[in-house]
Amino acid sequence: MHDLVIHGGTLVDGTGAPARPADVAVGNGTVTEVTEPGGVEGPATRTVDATGLLVTPGWVDVHTHYDGQASWDPFLTPSSWHGVTSVVMGNCGVGFAPAAPDRHEWLIELMEGVEDIPGSALTEGITWEWESFEQYLDALDSRRYVIDLGAQVAHGPVRAYVMGDRGAANEDPTAEDIAAMSEIVERGLRAGALGFSTSRTPIHRSKSGELVPGTHAGDDELFGIADALRRAGHGVFQFAPDHAYVPRDEWPWMKELARRTGRTVSVNLNQPDDAPDLWREVLDLLADADRDGLSIVAQVAGRVVGLLMCLEGSMNPLSFHPAYAAVADLPLADRVTALRDPELRDRLADADAPGAELYTRLVIDRLDRIWPTADGDIDYEPVADDSIAAVAARTGVRPTDLLIDQLIAHDGNGIVLTPFFNYAYGNLDFTYEAHRHPSTRMGLADAGAHCGVVCDGGTPTFMLTHWTRDRTRGAKLPLEHVVHRQTRQTAELYGLTDRGAIAPGLRADINLIDYDRLTFGPARMVHDLPAGARRLVQKADGYVATFVHGVQVVDHDEFTGELPGRLLRGPR
Repeated sequence: MHDLVIHGGTLVDGTGAPARPADVAVGNGTVTEVTEPGGVEGPATRTVDATGLLVTPGWVDVHTHYDGQASWDPFLTPSSWHGVTSVVMGNCGVGFAPAAPDRHEWLIELMEGVEDIPGSALTEGITWEWESFEQYLDALDSRRYVIDLGAQVAHGPVRAYVMGDRGAANEDPTAEDIAAMSEIVERGLRAGALGFSTSRTPIHRSKSGELVPGTHAGDDELFGIADALRRAGHGVFQFAPDHAYVPRDEWPWMKELARRTGRTVSVNLNQPDDAPDLWREVLDLLADADRDGLSIVAQVAGRVVGLLMCLEGSMNPLSFHPAYAAVADLPLADRVTALRDPELRDRLADADAPGAELYTRLVIDRLDRIWPTADGDIDYEPVADDSIAAVAARTGVRPTDLLIDQLIAHDGNGIVLTPFFNYAYGNLDFTYEAHRHPSTRMGLADAGAHCGVVCDGGTPTFMLTHWTRDRTRGAKLPLEHVVHRQTRQTAELYGLTDRGAIAPGLRADINLIDYDRLTFGPARMVHDLPAGARRLVQKADGYVATFVHGVQVVDHDEFTGELPGRLLRGPR
């Protein structure tokens, strides 16, 4: 007797093998058979007709920031809206353990500044029944989730726990400090952490403007901490770099760290506007490392890292102009009314007004890099002719009026998109090339983070809709390649080899997808975090079913209420 048989679907099994018609049988949360159509013998407790649907493994997203949300939200949205069945959090050097009792507010401000997660939500939502990292894992292990989650030990909390204010201020550690940090990381890994993360980019700062602890860590500190991965025998060393420094300043220690620990180094890779071709050099270095037998990979995003600016968001283009201060604190409806006033619009159009220099540099001079969104539908590979500047030139409408009209649309919920990374040449060609390189990995969707300005947690869905089906401005990626990229390949990166493919003996984490109609709903601002805090969300339409460990958790894009997800403790 099978628990579940899925028949009639088109299987893309996660290994990169060609799509094929197949039936899948499940028992005790595990795939037991994969056969030709009609080949599963014996009765089943439940049979699902997947005719016309894609059957894929559940997505494995290795770059999320649910470190706080996991203590209050069993549904871990947005990931679980988008076919994700396993996530890894604790990226980029920020997290909430270890946590001395007097460091709670500091850790919240660090996460708020780096990942734009509202501090009010973290303050009200985090339960804080831990101090050590091991206790943090125990707290997560006591909860039930809709999907599985794993954690990494983050440099920022470790440094502050060991060194106090010296660590928070990025002072140099002593040998004793390094030994203590290494011991904490090793204990965390042995308790079930999947890796260690740090940040080395000046972009990452706390709410008060301070750099993430460890930003300027020297080789002795990096190697001393990384030695914990060697001793524990598992774990990924993940970090967020200053992209300009990767090929020269960062690469020597990355190679040495991979060599001496035998562990994988995973570096974030994006295309900044001021160094638009640097990624080619990084990909060449990755290929060299692979030939040398060193495990170094780059995490790449699935689309332009775009800032979604709206009146309720963290970044509103009008707020850079001094004239906006008069209405900035009004309720949303009153702001919309005020922004219809011609006199205020004239003031906001004055780029030469005293105090408007930043507005001129970030908004007026970049109107050719700001795009409106139509009814919430976001084009993540927009053409120059659709920018605010181009539409203004074509229609004769003042560009700032177009910008304001877009922001006040939909009762003040209008959104404009401006690229931050990965759009230096006005297309996604970098992303296309990066996803074809054997030493890159799918990542950087940042689910759970950047709540007021980025909405990329749905990237796993975008990978199918844009890259395998809808792209018109360049080559597409094969469906089998994209599925492999965000299932078996990401699972193997963190040693989660019990999942990521549909094959006998592996976990029954499975998506049934209506591929032809798979799409996004509009991006919108909601206030559903603790304390009524806001976040941008974008749901999917087309996930007919998602199964976690053989249990159906999503039925036609809605939760069933089942919570089979658990904490992942270490590789498996």
